Amino acid sequence: MSFCGVWNANAWACANERVAIGLRYERAAVNEAQREGQLKLLGVEINYADRGPIDGAPLLLIMGLGMQRVAWPDSLLDALVERGFRCITFDNRDVGLSTRYEAYGVPPTLISMAARLLRRRLRLPYALSDIADDASGLLTHLGISQAHVLGISMGGMIAQHFAHRHPAQTLSLTLMCTSSGRLGLPTPSAAVMRQLLKRPVGKQVTIDAAVRYVIDLFRIIGSPAYPVDAADLERHSRATAMRASSGNGVGRQLAAILNDGDRSELLRHLNVPTLILHGNADPMVPVTHGIDLARKVPRARLERIDGWGHDLPNALSGKLAGLIADHAACPAAQSSNQR
Repeated sequence: MSFCGVWNANAWACANERVAIGLRYERAAVNEAQREGQLKLLGVEINYADRGPIDGAPLLLIMGLGMQRVAWPDSLLDALVERGFRCITFDNRDVGLSTRYEAYGVPPTLISMAARLLRRRLRLPYALSDIADDASGLLTHLGISQAHVLGISMGGMIAQHFAHRHPAQTLSLTLMCTSSGRLGLPTPSAAVMRQLLKRPVGKQVTIDAAVRYVIDLFRIIGSPAYPVDAADLERHSRATAMRASSGNGVGRQLAAILNDGDRSELLRHLNVPTLILHGNADPMVPVTHGIDLARKVPRARLERIDGWGHDLPNALSGKLAGLIADHAACPAAQSSNQR
């Protein structure tokens, strides 16, 4: 990769900088109380959680399509807190305990796809950039002027908008399992597409049906080298469904993704230290998307992980947290607050 060489040359400096600031990181306690709240912004309410030491390095985590903030594994959050981060998570619009848009209905997926192919925009209740602005407002509410930003899947797309629209708030950017949105990149595997088409919809969907769908989906998109315990997956899926039903928010979020189009031009103008983490076994967003991102974001560094799919297995939490922490500790990220 043409942009990776510069970052690889800085690896030794990054590691030494990590040691230099490690004393502050080591004092972080894993079991710091999690603070939760409901933030009212203009026309929207956002449910959020703030975990880790108040004086830790702020890390804004943005979740993916249809997933609530509780989808971030405790193992990953704990590993990040151990490394000195203050983790801020939130429910995106139309999911969890944040504002829902049921009155707007759901654009048929085929219409959204056709509009995308024809490069036309649909009128939707919100855009991915609106969710990025929600995140910016959340940081302001918490009194945080700058943060490291991490997004996975759709959350990575939102993170791209965040870094572009709010550069003064962005210390570093980590993009996981995500895409530029460019047409022509590989689509999800046939097995993934078949499962997505089976998604239960409507107000009468039972918790059991929702849980079964999630379990079946993650069996397909999960990491072959890091299998998740089936009983744990079922327990977490059931607890999530009982916290808040999915409603039709997934369909509207998917429409917002398709409506967002190609972010390639936006990416070329980013001026923030960027780490791209992608699994070689991702059947939802194939690794070619990560390679494409690395080519578009100036000086981005790509880390490909063998056996990783499109999930967050506990067995990978330590590795992912270490990569994120090392990236945040690089001199380029540390000097971002001087912009």
